[in-house]
Formats: sequence, structure tokens, C-alpha cells
Amino acid sequence: MRALIAYVSVHHGNTEKVAKAIAEVLGAEMRKAWEVRPEELLSYDLLGFGSGIYYWKHHRALFKLLDSLPNVEGKKAFIFSTAGINVPFINHRKLRKALKEKGFEIVGEFSCRGWDTNGWLEKIGGLNKGHPDERDLERARKFAEGLKKILER
Repeated sequence: MRALIAYVSVHHGNTEKVAKAIAEVLGAEMRKAWEVRPEELLSYDLLGFGSGIYYWKHHRALFKLLDSLPNVEGKKAFIFSTAGINVPFINHRKLRKALKEKGFEIVGEFSCRGWDTNGWLEKIGGLNKGHPDERDLERARKFAEGLKKILER
């Protein structure tokens, strides 16, 4: 199984830590979203898309990448994120919708808390300092193990 994780991690490396934990288990390649050429995505069996959450949605670079893709009917994908306020049902909804519109089959979603100093939060030291922590990363690894089982079916 060939897997690629397209991610954006800008402030504290939160999302990159999670991407590495997932990639470790899947044996996946990792690339920043702006380093991925749309045509190369078609050669992978599984694609992961993740970033920190900015005002209730993933980073715009992920949406820019998706906008450049043709329809990929049935291609398997997963979503992941880190967030100061971790509400994946809300935080993932726009990316989930964009992926489904391109024809992706979403096989899993993962989210955990991340240190957030965006905007006014910086003045109070941010939210969730120290996250993702080792427990969060272990949960990410277990999530990836679950993805492997789904793909083996």
C-alpha cells in the first residue's frame, strides 16, 4: 500500500508531530500541501490530509490542493487535525465536504488538541500548551493501525 500525507503545520509543529506518528505506522510519505503536484496523488492507494484548525476549518493550502484535482472517484482518504478547541465534527466539516465532492471515500478522521497561540490567545499563553503530547501521539498511532486494518479488507 502506497500512502501519502499532505499536511500544513505552521505555528508550533503540532500537526507535523501527528503526521509523523501516523506516517510511521503506515509507512507513508509526508509532504507539505504546497509541495504536492496534483497528478502524483493518483498513484497512491491512501491519502491523508491534515492541518491545524484556523477559525473552524483546515488551512487554505489543503483546499487549494483539492481545487486543483480532477474527480478521483473511490480514492481512499483520511482527515486529521490539531486544534485549540477540538471539535472534529465541526472542524472537519468543510474539508470532509470538499473531499467528498472530489469523489474521495473517507476512511477515517483523527483530531487532537494542539497548542494554540493564534490571535488574542498569544496574550494569555495560548491553549493546550504541551499538546500534542505522547498520549495524543499514541492515539494517532492507534488510529493509523485502524486505517491499516480497514485497507487490508
